[in-house]
Parts: sequence; C-alpha cells; structure tokens
Amino acid sequence: MQFDARYYPSPSRRMATFGRRGMVATSQPLGAEAGMQILRQGGNAVDAAIATAAALTVVEPTSNGLGSDAFAIVWMNGELHGLNASGPAPQSATIEAVKGMGHDAMPEHGLIPVTVPGAPAAWASLSERFGRLPFADLLAPAISLAEEGFPVSPLVSQLWEDGYQAFSYHDEAAFKPWFDTFAPKGHAPRPGEMWASPDHAQSLRLIADTHARAFYEGELADRIDAFFREHGGLLRKEDLAAFAPEWVTPISTRYRDHEIWEIPPNGCGMIALQALGMLEHLGEEGRDPVETLHRRIEATKLAYVDGLHHITDPEAMKPSVAQMLDTDYLKNRAATIGEKAMDPVHGNPITGGTVYLATADAEGNMVSFIQSNFKGFGSGIVVPGTGISLQNRGWSFKLDEGHTNALAPGKRTYHTIIPGFITRNGQAVGPFGVMGGFMQPQGHVQVITGMLDDALNPQAALDTPRWQWTGGRTVEVEPHFPDHLAQALARRGHHIVKKADSVSFGRGQIILRDAETGVLCGGTEPRTDAAVLPW
Repeated sequence: MQFDARYYPSPSRRMATFGRRGMVATSQPLGAEAGMQILRQGGNAVDAAIATAAALTVVEPTSNGLGSDAFAIVWMNGELHGLNASGPAPQSATIEAVKGMGHDAMPEHGLIPVTVPGAPAAWASLSERFGRLPFADLLAPAISLAEEGFPVSPLVSQLWEDGYQAFSYHDEAAFKPWFDTFAPKGHAPRPGEMWASPDHAQSLRLIADTHARAFYEGELADRIDAFFREHGGLLRKEDLAAFAPEWVTPISTRYRDHEIWEIPPNGCGMIALQALGMLEHLGEEGRDPVETLHRRIEATKLAYVDGLHHITDPEAMKPSVAQMLDTDYLKNRAATIGEKAMDPVHGNPITGGTVYLATADAEGNMVSFIQSNFKGFGSGIVVPGTGISLQNRGWSFKLDEGHTNALAPGKRTYHTIIPGFITRNGQAVGPFGVMGGFMQPQGHVQVITGMLDDALNPQAALDTPRWQWTGGRTVEVEPHFPDHLAQALARRGHHIVKKADSVSFGRGQIILRDAETGVLCGGTEPRTDAAVLPW
C-alpha cells in the first residue's frame, strides 16, 4: 500500500497515559521500549533512563549521539540529585587560536565547535551511583538496534534530510565520515527505511564493557584524538581523560504551591525559574486569556535576556544564582511588564538548549534526563569506524574577550539543554522537559503554567499550541495557534509570525505521580514520533 508517512490531513488526539509499576516517555517508541525492557528485567528508573538514552543515540541520531552532552535530575529514595555532564572547551581552544584559523565567530559546523562530550560519562556515573542492573545490560537494547537496524521514523527522516542538505555544502575531508555513516546510499533514509550502524554498536560495546572509560581513556579516545590531529581540530585525548561529570544541587523556585527544579548554570534552566518567579508575583488567576498569555510571554522575554547576558560556566558568572532568583529582583522585573509588548533589556541582579526522556519505577524513583548534539546532527563530524557523531556545543561561545560567555580553555559554555522536575511539600510530583534549543526554557514555562494555572493534564499541557519569543517583540506561533489570540497579541504590540510547521517549537515529555496511590500519569509529545509506555 502506498502512503506518505509525513502527511496527516486530520488532527490526531492522544489521551493521558496511566500506569503503576513504571513508565518511560520519550521522543522515539523504540527508545521508550528499550527503557521498558530494563524495567521489566528488574531495573529501576535510573537503569531505564540509561537504556533509553543509549537507544536514542541510535534511533534519533538527528538530535543526539555518543558525542553528546547530558544533564539529569534524579529523585531517588526521597531525595533530589542533579548531574551536569556538559564538557568543557579543549585546553587548546583559545580565542587567539580560533581567530588564527580565520574565524571571526565560532563556526557552527566542523571540528572547532566540538567540546568534550559528556553523555557516555553521564550514563556510567548514574549507573555507578544509583543503578541496580549491570551497566553492560543497560546498553544491550541499543547495541541490538544499532547492529540489527531499525525502520526510521517519519520526523527523524525529515530531520535527517535537513542534516544531509546542510552538510552537503561542506566538501572538506573531515565531513566524509558523516556521509559514510548516515547516508551510505547517497541520501537520507526515508520513513520506514531500515538503517543500521555496526560501528556504533561496537562503540557501545566498548563503552558498556569499560563503564565508558574506553571513550575517555582508551581505544575510542585514541581514535578521536587521531582524527582531530589529522584534520586540524583542537580536542585531544588529554581533554577527554580529564573530564568527569559534576554532581550538583538543583535550584528551584516556588510556583503555585509547588517547587519547580532545574539544573544550575552553566545550564539555562534558571531562565524558566526567573520567568515563573515573575509570574508568581503577578498572579495568574482570574484574568482574560489574552492578558494571561501576554504576561507569560513578557516574563519569559525578561528572563531570557537576563540568561543570555549572564549565564555561562558558574566560575565565570558575575551574578550568583541567588541574586538572579532573588525575590525582590524578580518582583521589580515583573513590575516592568505593562499592557504593550516591550523590547526587553537585561537587568542587573548584582546588589552591594536534543532528546528528552522521563522514567519512573514502582518504588517512586524518577529521572528527568536530556542529552543533545545541540544543532541537529551537531558538528557534522563523525569519527571514522566508530559511529561517534560529535556535538557542536562550542558554537555558543563568543570570540569577544569581554563577553560573559567568551571562549576559554577548560570553560563550559552556556548550555541550552535543561531537565525539569516538580515537587510539592518535599514529595516528588514528577519529571518534565521540553527539548528544542533556545525553545527549552520557554517550553518549561508553558507546560508548567498549563498544568498549574490552566489545570491541564500532562498530555493536554503538551498538546497546547506553543509560542516562541525569538528577539525584540517578535513571537513565533505554531500553525494551529488560535487566530483570535494571535490577533489580540498583535494589538498589544507583539510581532506575531505564524510558522508553517511545528518542528522548532520543542518536543516534551511529562510523568506525574500521585503521592497517595503511586499511580503514574504521563503525557508525550504530539509533534514527533513519541511514545509513553506504562507498566
């Protein structure tokens, strides 16, 4: 039967999903199934998250890979833990070195924007601290998918074609392994077409057998080092060997009688917390929908310009997290929101963004996990014979020494990927996240206000038409965003741009747990090939 797997003339509908013994929600059904396999084998939520994350490097290479970064928030045995597995710039990555290569700004693609990948180390660290099953068992589903192949899903096929077209402009030798790996037939895989990567499977085996040490100290590190030396890159084995993920204390703000948690800088989750803090001061109940939407957009804009101006590696940040989340500071910022859209400017709080997944188990443990190449396939660099595609996270660095996020050796850049978590009165409510580059804090604000202000269930909160501030007074909206709201916002001075598709508006997952019964309720993203699997 002939059909177009990307053509959907009628709107579809998802219902909220319930389970009791466990749940996995992510952007790819085969990825979710990998995590569910591990739960059924007796693994816990952390084990399931690792298995899902590893599988996603195979089935959604358009967003993440073995060369990605990662962050996680883990609720385990009644306590919340944060993991920052974003790698620093190589020790040879100086502004002078990059400018000496002929660049006035950090390039988007190629070897230069590659920083130390953190994802494999994140998996190993999570397993060592919280895992129940042997680490090698967790990567077995991903190895099988890479070795035996899988049918490519519709949205991934679309994004794969986008990557193929983008990298077709590069004829440098360093990009040839990308085409050998991801377009061996001379084109991006079409929906339903089988794709396999034996090299990826072998690298996963090495990572599994060595608890990721092969990636940072062994055979895979040697191959990465050799390829970068051959093609004039900056990353070295010494940079890889020196890396270790950092366990951090998540930061939070109180919103509508709940605590909303994010990873601290260099992640940008603080943007979402600032916006929610302003909205908490303004109040949300009892107003018309246009005023409500206007205030949410304006608060997000104010938070975003603060984040873009101040957030970087915490060792280089001038304002502290406490200063940026200070109640009086956010109250004063909120007071600048008026009836009309503004051109936002950053404040001065100093006084005197991929794949996302959520997992839960029957014991009440839950994981909010995110990993990313940054922009699509990332740098476009694949290490030959390994299937390792490398992120381009260094693209966020600036070559201006006076900029907060200026490039420096060993420095971690401003990071867009952010996992979220909700608690109430010291009890876990559940993990949430919306991937999608600079959309992520905006997506967090929209799903949290959707659930806590608009009383939407997790699926309905994810289904709601989204908006995205892109700068100044410009706000992009999805194709199905209500015209009457768009027109009302335009009358308030917003420059509304209706997009032709929803690809740029993020892809989210939510799992909530009822504190009394332990019943899990999940929602998954309608804008992608997603699935939420209950047990």
